[in-house]
Amino acid sequence: MSVNGKKVLHMDRNPYYGGESSSITPLEELYKRFQLLEGPPETMGRGRDWNVDLIPKFLMANGQLVKMLLYTEVTRYLDFKVVEGSFVYKGGKIYKVPSTETEALASNLMGMFEKRRFRKFLVFVANFDENDAKTFEGVDPQSTSMREVYRKFDLGQDVIDFTGHALALYRTDDYLDQPCLETINRIKLYSESLARYGKSPYLYPLYGLGELPQGFARLSAIYGGTYMLNKPVDDIIMENGKVVGVKSEGEVARCKQLICDPSYIPDRVRKAGQVIRIICILSHPIKNTNDANSCQIIIPQNQVNRKSDIYVCMISYAHNVAAQGKYIAIASTTVETAEPEKEVEPALELLEPIDQKFVAISDLYEPIDDGSESQVFCSCSYDATTHFETTCNDIKDIYKRMAGSAFDFENMKRKQNDVFGEADQ
Repeated sequence: MSVNGKKVLHMDRNPYYGGESSSITPLEELYKRFQLLEGPPETMGRGRDWNVDLIPKFLMANGQLVKMLLYTEVTRYLDFKVVEGSFVYKGGKIYKVPSTETEALASNLMGMFEKRRFRKFLVFVANFDENDAKTFEGVDPQSTSMREVYRKFDLGQDVIDFTGHALALYRTDDYLDQPCLETINRIKLYSESLARYGKSPYLYPLYGLGELPQGFARLSAIYGGTYMLNKPVDDIIMENGKVVGVKSEGEVARCKQLICDPSYIPDRVRKAGQVIRIICILSHPIKNTNDANSCQIIIPQNQVNRKSDIYVCMISYAHNVAAQGKYIAIASTTVETAEPEKEVEPALELLEPIDQKFVAISDLYEPIDDGSESQVFCSCSYDATTHFETTCNDIKDIYKRMAGSAFDFENMKRKQNDVFGEADQ
């Protein structure tokens, strides 16, 4: 909004940037937040060496957030590392998601003939172009279901699980009966992201995800945006059903539009479910991951008799988020029962021994209207997905509702050139 010439005032009741998705530092602060009053033991090292994400996510190397970061040049404030591997859970064991053809052929995830069929399927996906019917091979992107596509290539249940959950990154199996185009595009995104760096399709910023909102805050400031941390919001002032201002500490800031997260407008959102996230501090890499200092593990739902997948995101001291020799693994999933902690047990078993656990169960909220009347635009809570694609869709959608036209990456790029010059694109 700032880059587009709008006057932006950003108020946050917290003393730090990023709201729900901040990284907590020092470690003492995390213990406090989870009411562990004894604080961290000495074995945890220096408190300020820690930056612990409350919401675990990675960036898809070829995904929307990376494009936004590149086009807005927020990348000049950030350093990324490639996540070392993605793993998938099958029959109580974890296997590396193959990231090259050689790995795929050597993988124990599937048998010899299955591999050939899978390879044919991947070649089909790679060549698929929704604007060129010659690439369809009898599949109609708008009407053929994904279930039918799997049948066409004669793929078995294990391979279907793996493709839908570890490559297309669906959390449930609802996608099977929907038109296949979305799934094909998701597998393409995975392959193209993987092709960029080779170890996995994911990136992670040094010093934690809390660096992302700070990077965008700096960008906004360059274009005249004003930031106020530690600023309570006492009231949102409406006239004739439209927002006209925000009241804080006796003063009113007038505005024509307001963007906020659900915690600021509890009466304009509805609950849409719950997510459980368990932050685990370890003194060792996860078993059977080849001692990776960062990785993701996907536990497909029907491996553990659930409707939605369980995810583990692991990062470590290599990303400046933990003390030397320490690892942070966060297990998360959509809550399905009255005993959420039990639901995550299969993931926690893979992490043993665990030095310290922090359990967070969060309600998910979504706005009850699109904001067109009130001009109050609310984001959705962060979901249980393992990357930022759904969050980016939400941001682009809010932008479109506010501005009346879709967010244009190219236009953003041109504006940046006017300010910074072409040189360091």
